[in-house]
Amino acid sequence: MSGSSIPEPAVAPGEDPRRYARLLTAVYDATMSGDRAPARPRSIIEDSWNRLRAKGINPDEHNPPRIETGLELLRQSSGLVGVLGDVTRGLESVIQEGDNILVIADARGRVLWRSGSPRVLALADRLGFIEGACWSENAVGTNGIGTALVSHSAVQIFSAEHFLRSHHPWTCAGAPIRDPRTGQVIGIVDVSGPAPTVHPTTVALVDLVARLAESQLREVHERTLNRLRTVSAPILARMRSPALAVDTDGWVAAVDSLPLHNRVLLPEEGLPGRVWIPPLGMCDVESLPGGWLVRVADDAEPAPAPARVTLDLRDGEPSLEMVGQFGSWRRGISSRHAEILLVLATCRQGRSAQELAADLYGDGSRVVTVRAEMSRLRKQFVGLLSGKPYRFADSVLVDVRYPQDMTTLLTASTAPAVRAVRAIP
Repeated sequence: MSGSSIPEPAVAPGEDPRRYARLLTAVYDATMSGDRAPARPRSIIEDSWNRLRAKGINPDEHNPPRIETGLELLRQSSGLVGVLGDVTRGLESVIQEGDNILVIADARGRVLWRSGSPRVLALADRLGFIEGACWSENAVGTNGIGTALVSHSAVQIFSAEHFLRSHHPWTCAGAPIRDPRTGQVIGIVDVSGPAPTVHPTTVALVDLVARLAESQLREVHERTLNRLRTVSAPILARMRSPALAVDTDGWVAAVDSLPLHNRVLLPEEGLPGRVWIPPLGMCDVESLPGGWLVRVADDAEPAPAPARVTLDLRDGEPSLEMVGQFGSWRRGISSRHAEILLVLATCRQGRSAQELAADLYGDGSRVVTVRAEMSRLRKQFVGLLSGKPYRFADSVLVDVRYPQDMTTLLTASTAPAVRAVRAIP
């Protein structure tokens, strides 16, 4: 874990930022021209400059950074959605006066969210510092996002410490957010603004908020495992054979008649079904809400039969029930997810994102919204749904329980596809 030492501010307490900015400019100009500099930059800055100069990047050439498409999918897959509120609240005091903006980027330096005053956001727009833009070091030189990613530490970059001359009017402070399970950096929290707004305590505050975000991620992980334990405990008790319950990334929530493992390596394909999982060997894997039930297979047994899933729409609280080879579970679902599952249950060949958008909203252009909903749904009910096109997995048998009075089917829904099913005699 980083954050055990206090991050070094770009401008020391008591230092005159304007005088220091002039010194940095002299150091920068001399370094970039190959002349003798009046002082050496900080080591983290010197290392960054050396990396970029070795790659032949021109400090006087500012190319707008590449803008990634599918921003909502990037957000959902980043692992940072759950800490967005905590990070925003933790740094509210820094941006509320309108001199800075808050930016959250993913593990590749792509800007996922930003907030702040319209004035500073407009200045950021001119640099291409916008949502979807890549702010890695290779893309835009030394900066609070890219350099924090490379150094794996909190950094503050002030004025001419930026490698690109076009960024010298700015100051930024960024800190990495790590996945507490693996220690891998999954994102960056950054506060940026005009250079005169630099403050030596900002980088320490940003680093503290990043550490608090990691603590929140740790708590979310524990809650996920606890929910899996609640669902899987009675199933494991009935099975009376070596088995365990894991989350979508293979972290073990519960185990029975097996050595303790923190994590197992799940295959990228073949789930659910019979697959090889080291170090367990051949296993039969079934879906659980938010994870998997993994049972060590008996070679003499045939592969498990397909799971049977029932979408129950008979009352005002729709639910999904699964009965598998080794156990069963039932979970309530939202009205929106009930609409999606109803469409997929009645169109077993599958639906594209554009087709689902028309089914749900009457507007085929709302593919970003559909993809985000499908991402959440597939994460909640892992293994039950496939993509390209979206459909129930081939290993799943689906049944729908309708209300006796079809006019009451998902009463509050205005989705065109639901209205069409209501009208079926």
